[in-house]
Amino acid sequence: MKEITITTQFSVFDSIQELPNDIQNLMLQAIAVRKKAYAPYSKFRVGAALLLDNGKIVLGSNQENAAYPSGLCAERVAIFQAGSIYPEAKILIMAITAASDTNPTKAPIPPCGSCRQSIAEYEIKQDTPIEIYFMGEIGAIYKSESLKNLLPFMFDKNFL
Repeated sequence: MKEITITTQFSVFDSIQELPNDIQNLMLQAIAVRKKAYAPYSKFRVGAALLLDNGKIVLGSNQENAAYPSGLCAERVAIFQAGSIYPEAKILIMAITAASDTNPTKAPIPPCGSCRQSIAEYEIKQDTPIEIYFMGEIGAIYKSESLKNLLPFMFDKNFL
């Protein structure tokens, strides 16, 4: 038997004001769309904003359903919308923010497992890393240079 070690690296910004101006704008759009989330069951609102290589910004918020598996996370709403409207565009940057209606969300909230797999599909398809910035409602923002930091063992089409 042998062991392997996997390391990941993130940049940490203490507040939105520390972000570069273009990323601040993207995160502010994610915050605005987060407030429009349909989250009557979890009371947990998520917003995502994507910057594409054609300069367009695509937004998504989580959309819940009483039949829980039928809902969709903000990240996938945004990614699938971008893939539908701009199928040839590459996703350069993703900004994600989450907030609870019942408790302050101070820790950065990363994408869930299903969203990580969906982001992986697009990152592999476009053969370009997607920078991912994620935060809670307030506090620090984490930046990952690629989805590979969040999902080092990616499942992709090469396994099929």
